[in-house]
Amino acid sequence: MLPNNIELHGVRQGKGQSLIFIHGAMGDWRSWEPQWRAFTEHFDCISYSRRFSFPNKNHQASPHHSAIDEAEDLKHLLDLLKIDRAILVGSSYGGFTALAMALKSPNRIHTVVAIEPPMMKYAYFTEEGRNIAENFRTTTIEPANRAFKSGDDLLAAQIMTGGINGASSQVVSGVAMERRLQNLQAMKMIALSTDEFPLLRPDRLSALPMPIMLFSGLNTQPVHKVIFDNLVAAMPNAKAVRVANAGHGVSREQADFFNKSVLTFLGKKVATTIDT
Repeated sequence: MLPNNIELHGVRQGKGQSLIFIHGAMGDWRSWEPQWRAFTEHFDCISYSRRFSFPNKNHQASPHHSAIDEAEDLKHLLDLLKIDRAILVGSSYGGFTALAMALKSPNRIHTVVAIEPPMMKYAYFTEEGRNIAENFRTTTIEPANRAFKSGDDLLAAQIMTGGINGASSQVVSGVAMERRLQNLQAMKMIALSTDEFPLLRPDRLSALPMPIMLFSGLNTQPVHKVIFDNLVAAMPNAKAVRVANAGHGVSREQADFFNKSVLTFLGKKVATTIDT
């Protein structure tokens, strides 16, 4: 239990520099299974379920929730675990949270690795992006919100999954979808928030002092691509990697490439040299 009365469940393994894995909106602490063995050989790894994700039993006290609140939880977690400085590896909304935490407490963060943080306001930095973002809002966000409000959580999860990962995504059924259904509360709290995608100012992000690595899949949905392109433009000091044969779930879809790329970036020797 954190000082702000939030419970967070997770797992910890390994030795060395502390590394925190932060999952996306539809995942939980288990989302990083493809990374676990590779990273625990080198780091003190922690994978936790964010505030409203399985199996946490937290309740929303107000109609507001965002990556800013998640960053506050992460700061409390570092304090509780007596971690002075950590590496953050986040996917999707977890990447958004990692960047928010880096802005909040830059002296506590050694390195940030973020996979397609869904910072929607960055899409609106260009006319093309604005059109893409509005289409995504019309075809995905608003229908999912209506489904949540009407009590049809399964339909909302399917709409969000299809919109984020693509209509032909393999995660609309099977084990992956079962896990998403276990994390419906996390999806709902973001979907129904008064400001689910707060602006992290470009000038502040560009001034972050730590090494930053940004990932995107070449097969990602248009809304993720335009956000990523505008984010990379705003953060010229960050290392940007676009991964072939991957969509929004880079760390899952191209786990071996992702693992070796990040470990190399973090100064660890790996069996295969990575060309990025």
